[in-house]
Amino acid sequence: MLQPDGFKDDGPDRIGPSVDRKQKLTSSGRGLLKALTTRDGLIGDYDYAFLFKPNLPFLKREKRAAPFFGLNQKMPVFLAMLLGFQHALSVLAGVITPPIILAGVGNLDANIQSYLVSSSLIVCGIPAAVQITRFQIWKTPYYVGTGLISVVRTSFAVIPVATGAFAQMYATGYCPSDANGNKLPCPKRYGALIGTAAICALIEVAMSFTPPRILCKIFPPLVTGPTVLLIGVSLISSGFADWAGGSGSCMGRPESGIFAICPTIYAPHPLPWGSASSPSRLYSSCCLWILRSLWYRCGAGSEVHTFKLSLYGPIVLPLLAVYVVLAMEAIGDITATCDVSRLQVDGPLFDSRIQGGVLADGLNGIVAGLCTITPMSTFAQNNGVIALTRCANRKAGYACCFWLLVMGILAKFAAGLVAIPSSVLGGMTTFLFSAVATSGIRIISTIPFTRRNRFILTAALAVGFGATLVPTWFSYVFTYAGNNKGLLGFFNAIELVLETGFAVTAFLALILNLILLEEIEDEEIPESTANRADDADDAEEWNRMHGRGEADKAVEDDAKRV
Repeated sequence: MLQPDGFKDDGPDRIGPSVDRKQKLTSSGRGLLKALTTRDGLIGDYDYAFLFKPNLPFLKREKRAAPFFGLNQKMPVFLAMLLGFQHALSVLAGVITPPIILAGVGNLDANIQSYLVSSSLIVCGIPAAVQITRFQIWKTPYYVGTGLISVVRTSFAVIPVATGAFAQMYATGYCPSDANGNKLPCPKRYGALIGTAAICALIEVAMSFTPPRILCKIFPPLVTGPTVLLIGVSLISSGFADWAGGSGSCMGRPESGIFAICPTIYAPHPLPWGSASSPSRLYSSCCLWILRSLWYRCGAGSEVHTFKLSLYGPIVLPLLAVYVVLAMEAIGDITATCDVSRLQVDGPLFDSRIQGGVLADGLNGIVAGLCTITPMSTFAQNNGVIALTRCANRKAGYACCFWLLVMGILAKFAAGLVAIPSSVLGGMTTFLFSAVATSGIRIISTIPFTRRNRFILTAALAVGFGATLVPTWFSYVFTYAGNNKGLLGFFNAIELVLETGFAVTAFLALILNLILLEEIEDEEIPESTANRADDADDAEEWNRMHGRGEADKAVEDDAKRV
């Protein structure tokens, strides 16, 4: 049984019910009625003109700091809706990109793509509201949610795993091919992906009941940093390929066939892959898409599609690695959100936020699979939005969830998103994926570059970068061709892990960090280096060449001492 969080953030280590629950619910009802029926509650006295004034060069602007809206600070409804809409727009690309990419990799038609985009918007809106609210599990010290503006999105980490798994399904005969080796439709593979992902989410649920201090010790920035970096790097190639025209079969520029021009010869405005017009039409196509989506954004009600859920053994290990990575991301993101929200980043309350956030992430993964969507994760880029807008208020978070739900319910809106040209989507996702890699670099920058840490980073990144740049390097290690399907599935799982850059980096960094002891570095111990020895020899040689004897040196030393 869950009950809403009754905590207040008014003390460094305070944790417990702030007021009587019945009294609090009555007070909340009165506050909601006042907010919806009074001018002060709806609009307030905020300077909305200041909110819309751009900070452009060569233009004079009043020098004053924008107000900071704390977690539970009073905020007018209209302002909350505006700032919530700003949050929703900032996370929109991250919410819609994974289902569009996965639908393309899975050769799903446009109707199913639109459905997956709508589902992703709706599914992301509801778990985000759970994260923001934060519920206590009845008669236990455990929570579900962070109580912060922890916006949720479909995870990018599953894309490399899904891409490799879909290709492997055809290679192993799980999906059919014709006599010429051409891949035939295989609708069951997407159901296998989300079904397996829903089961593997249980590992993150189990991890959430581990004390946060132990989780932070097992998964320090030395492990999470390179992992997040490799996630971004592994995704940039697909975004860059789309930016140049398309990431499908048209990349090879065949002389004939439907893929002679990207994305196909049947597209409204096809172009050869790598054409100079592809990047140049990014902004014009984006503007035309926005106008078209605004014009047709009147329909509501999404068509429902179902997929046969199943367990596909070879992707169990890779997906377990994905959920471990999601737990790592959640810990870092919650810490950063507390920091930019001007809340404490240590103590019992902070620990409970981490526990609740990781548990919510795991439960969201199970719910997402049942709702035909791949795993969810806490959105790291939302911290930048909080820092820029100076708004960490829960009301703005709820408004963001509201806008995501509205966008998901409007079917024409999702159809407009799916109709984005490949070059536009590629340019947008390339920037977004680069931001993910930058987040990894920022995490790495927080660790001291000792000899031990440099070795761990070098070893983990060497194999991770190698697997990303040469993804088939491990394809021919296991040559088993027997009838033992379990053993074959186990070999396939190992192959997928070792060919997924971020997964192998995460495992290597985790293992090395646990087995290599910290080095004791004492600054008082004088360094014995070749440079110092060489300097002494050079000084002796200089004195000999200029005829300076020991007596002269003694006189000079005495003068220096005086």
